[in-house]
Amino acid sequence: MPKVRKEEKKMAWVVSSVLGVIIVITACLTLLDKPLFDEYLLLAVVIVVFPSAVLDYVDYRWRKSVDEHLPDLFRTIVQAQQTGMTLPQALEEASKQHLGPLTDELKKTMAQMSWGIPFEKAFQALGDRVDTPLIRRVVPLVIEASRSGGRIERVFDPIGRFIQRTLMFEKERKTQTRPYVAIVYVAFFVFLFTIFMLFKTFFVQMSDLSISGFSLLAPEEARRIFFHMSVMQAFFGGLIAGKMGEGTVSAGLKHSVIFLLSGYLVLKLIV
Repeated sequence: MPKVRKEEKKMAWVVSSVLGVIIVITACLTLLDKPLFDEYLLLAVVIVVFPSAVLDYVDYRWRKSVDEHLPDLFRTIVQAQQTGMTLPQALEEASKQHLGPLTDELKKTMAQMSWGIPFEKAFQALGDRVDTPLIRRVVPLVIEASRSGGRIERVFDPIGRFIQRTLMFEKERKTQTRPYVAIVYVAFFVFLFTIFMLFKTFFVQMSDLSISGFSLLAPEEARRIFFHMSVMQAFFGGLIAGKMGEGTVSAGLKHSVIFLLSGYLVLKLIV
């Protein structure tokens, strides 16, 4: 997975938002009060959300891969220092290993040090580039250990174990929250099934029925209301699933896209 820079995320938001606004304005000028108007609004929402959802997922996978390779990094450093290497030499040795995306970041750090940048600044720059919660905890510990000198492999070995335990706890947390994400999915598709049953068994069959001057909603009006309800349920349900499953609202954008497309297909092709 490639690294996604903040500038790329901002650019994706800007471009997709501009396209979404253009579609909304076009729909307002040409399709207002027509059935296709709602579909154009949904298209605008998907266009705004989809690029950011993809970039957020790619960035999440990249950061996750970096964190998963941190224990291997510290294991390699400890083994290198036990053979008598200094910390910069141990990092250079680690940059030759297969550590996923962390290898490229280590090579950048070694290149900076070869240009005369001190180890502390180069390693701090590594933490700023990667910028995961775990790396932000680790970088100050490594810098302080390098300042103290002595047999710092005795410090790095506990750091490696700390990272391993942190990753294990995070994995357990995601395992425990996965059923809650599944509940959001089940609730949404039950909602779609309920809409389908109501529409087919009630509104269609009783569309011509009138009781005491009170007329039921026409099927087209009911379909439009259900469409609006499904869009709201899909968008915010996806955000909730992302918050519960991965801890951030932005992580729910991919769930929102899945729900939006699923709801559209059900209401367009089945209902």
